[in-house]
Amino acid sequence: MIRAVAFDVGETLISDDRGWGAWADWLGVHRHTLSALVGAVVAQGRDNSDALRLVRPGIDVEAERAAMERAGHGERLEESDLYPDARPALTALRGTGVRVVVAGNQTARAGELLRALDLPVDALATSGEWGVAKPDPEFFARTVELAGVPAGEVLYVGDHPQNDVLPARAAGLRAAHLRRGPLGHLWADGEDARAADVRVTSLTELADVVRAL
Repeated sequence: MIRAVAFDVGETLISDDRGWGAWADWLGVHRHTLSALVGAVVAQGRDNSDALRLVRPGIDVEAERAAMERAGHGERLEESDLYPDARPALTALRGTGVRVVVAGNQTARAGELLRALDLPVDALATSGEWGVAKPDPEFFARTVELAGVPAGEVLYVGDHPQNDVLPARAAGLRAAHLRRGPLGHLWADGEDARAADVRVTSLTELADVVRAL
């Protein structure tokens, strides 16, 4: 039985276009260039921030992020950054009676911005607020606490097999792989994505998935 559904953020609920576009503009490179580099480093199993280091070797990412904030080019999230199915799917899931939470690898500032969107969720937290990020098992232990039910009754939804599906399953949660965004498509047919309890192409499928599980 599924009593709680937990959502990743980037390329699950929101598009990452704005964030990476802001970095490209700040670093003075074409947006396509940075986008391609992000895909390349992640496909190599590296952290996506390594793309920034390829553009500017030796960059202190957090210091540069703070500089962007001071210059008025910091993180922003608006309703238009949500995928069209995000809000309807969250609402539909709550209508089934399950607890709906959000837990993703985002900054503490992103957590504030997400709360300002007033999403129909029961709880929300980010790795920046917790001080621990996926795929660390502690992140999923925190997610289970946020969900308020046993791990086996939590369905974690995300696009990244290595950051979402596999560590969620290893921590005892159920997992749904979402075929969305560069990474969700890149590994959609791979062994890691197939390890998910269910694979979906839209968040609107989840209410039926929860009923079935």
